[in-house]
Amino acid sequence: MDRLKVLVVDDESRMRKLVRDFLVKSNFDVLEAGDGEEALDIFYKEKDIALIILDVMMPKMDGWQVCREIRVNSKVPIIMLTARGDERDELQGFQLGVDEYISKPFSPKILVARVEAILRRTNQLGQEEALTCGGITVDKEAHRVIIDGKDVDLSYKEFELLTYFMENKGIALSREKILNNVWNYDYFGDARTIDTHVKKLRSKLGEEGNLIKTIWGMGYKMDETAETTKEKSTFYQGTVCLDLYRPDDRYDPAVPDDQLFISGKSLYAEQTGCYS
Repeated sequence: MDRLKVLVVDDESRMRKLVRDFLVKSNFDVLEAGDGEEALDIFYKEKDIALIILDVMMPKMDGWQVCREIRVNSKVPIIMLTARGDERDELQGFQLGVDEYISKPFSPKILVARVEAILRRTNQLGQEEALTCGGITVDKEAHRVIIDGKDVDLSYKEFELLTYFMENKGIALSREKILNNVWNYDYFGDARTIDTHVKKLRSKLGEEGNLIKTIWGMGYKMDETAETTKEKSTFYQGTVCLDLYRPDDRYDPAVPDDQLFISGKSLYAEQTGCYS
């Protein structure tokens, strides 16, 4: 597969170089423009640009003007970069058809992850036959979710939500972004509907539901590094062997194993009330 072209538009040469270096490492071809007019010249000259990373504040023509001009003739994905975190700017960007809005300073790795996620959603970046995260497998074509070889029965919206999380794993997603991408921009309901769906989704995924982490005050993130399996430990008291299964979030690794039994009962039992 040919390398996809990304146009990086920013009047700061150091910023362009930083973004370019990370994109090149991820196997993208990168074109650069230092202002809005140059960006349009390159865009109309190069017919196969897959995505544009566009700064807002630039000389000659700002990012908003460039975006308006491009949207007249093209639906090419656009990520806007800005040093301003103003909600009005973000809303303006989405109204103009911006696909993603990132405030400076930002992590170049996260930027590349978002580039890849957008290109997957627009079917420009080659996808694997199935999405995987932890023990979850999502087959988009067959509309199936599989855990431990067994199908998981999800509603249509739960499936769309899980797919969006997995396509953006490792990225913190605000409730607004989730609403815009899963419920679409014309949804006027309460953002709390996301929390309800996430709760149901976690329940249906069982232990793998722990992969969906809550980002307090913001939204959610699919975290592949999250611990989901129960830790099994074997303890001995005299000649009796006890197998205890302890959820990781209830276990204190600072307590040595040889101190887990006190007065004939386990410290774990004291902490959790589980004496069986």
